[in-house]
Amino acid sequence: MITPRFSCSQTDKSVIVKIYCPSVRASDVEINVDETLFSVHINPYFLRLNFSHPLVEDDASAAVYDPSTGYLTVTLTKEVPGQEFKDLDLLAKLLAPRPSQTAPAQPIIEVLDTQEAPEIDADEELASRTQELSLEQREILEAAENDWQLPQSVPDPLPPLHTTVEQRYGFLNMHSGYFRHVEHTENEVNELGTDAETCPPQERRQRRLRHEEQKWDEDHYMADYADDEYIQELIAWPNPHSTATEAFEYTEQENLVMLRLPRKEYLATPEQTHDLYLTLLTLLFAYAYETRTTQHDPTPESAWTLASLTPAFSALDPPPYGHRTPSNPSAFTEAELVDTFTASYRRSLAFPLYRSFALAEACRADVAALLSRGKRVVARCLLEMKDILDHHDVYYVYSKIWVDDFCVWILAYASDDVLKTLGDAVKTLRVPKDAIGWGLEELEALTREDADRSTDSDDESEDEIERMLPAPLS
Repeated sequence: MITPRFSCSQTDKSVIVKIYCPSVRASDVEINVDETLFSVHINPYFLRLNFSHPLVEDDASAAVYDPSTGYLTVTLTKEVPGQEFKDLDLLAKLLAPRPSQTAPAQPIIEVLDTQEAPEIDADEELASRTQELSLEQREILEAAENDWQLPQSVPDPLPPLHTTVEQRYGFLNMHSGYFRHVEHTENEVNELGTDAETCPPQERRQRRLRHEEQKWDEDHYMADYADDEYIQELIAWPNPHSTATEAFEYTEQENLVMLRLPRKEYLATPEQTHDLYLTLLTLLFAYAYETRTTQHDPTPESAWTLASLTPAFSALDPPPYGHRTPSNPSAFTEAELVDTFTASYRRSLAFPLYRSFALAEACRADVAALLSRGKRVVARCLLEMKDILDHHDVYYVYSKIWVDDFCVWILAYASDDVLKTLGDAVKTLRVPKDAIGWGLEELEALTREDADRSTDSDDESEDEIERMLPAPLS
């Protein structure tokens, strides 16, 4: 079945769905409405949408097909007139499956018969039963007399059970098999080599850190620090997504891409949801760096830049990178945010052409501005990342295992409130230079001293030249 192009709008009493299905017979249209679920089938097209509030089919509902334009317009009545249906422009959210019912029905217990026990003296029965208790039973009895304070200790966690040598990776660890033949591809950013399918998470992190140490170049950093005229131009460049003032609206091309996104239900735990928000920071940082250094005009190297700067891509190593917080999706501590951005800062200082701590700080400010704009702008940035990766012969794989699912999750599951709270935290965050681990402050001090000595040397040379010149004739 083909998913047609469609758009949704609403009035005070109804929801209007416009579906593009050219060259069909209107008599073959099948429409079904089941509370929040709307579906339409007209061979070869099928569309199923899940709205936020119930709809009804009544005399005011209608379906009109215009063969000249190929559009089928379906008008559905709101069950509650005046109720606002939010996010009608988020097509991926409308296409997402209806959430599963998490609370199973409780079993019904029926009393079939009762029997009365013979009456005996309660004290005698307690004394006789106490004498028959085992040691464990005596402990329980003592605990009952002491407000159930049983002696207890935290059990050791069981190791995860692996039935295969393959390790899963990607969004919510849902993917595998994408790197089985990686030796036959020209994947320059893959830091795990042929072990990508079997490398456990802890070893991925160790390899990533070792590779960053190998790629770190003090001379490159000092040269960019000394001659930063063009880098300062990049830092001053205004990001159009964070400074736009016009009303937000997805383009026709973006809507077409969203129609082709996977339609999955993501059953993430609170801890996994928390980690997804942290991983989103690393993706947006890589996007911000690529956008700022190309001034929103992608180059053939843009896919390499995105993949190299994202630890979840190059080493299959997403956050968290250190400090753990309680499983609250909307609670982010300064320590874990610093750990997350430290990984991105290190990569921006070790791999790409422009290696500047000030440029990394500007990219972090871009991330905060994008998050404050909400899920629509964040989704647009991810769609741009997807477009860049999809057009690369090798790095498209990172779109399959990360970006596609992230686009759906942002539109259908992420919270605007959490994104804005996270944006505020990122905006005020301070990433210390000593957290990078490469002695940046010492290198910058040496660079400034060398520049000062060069200036003094130039002044002395000029004085020496003046002394060597013949005195002017009187």
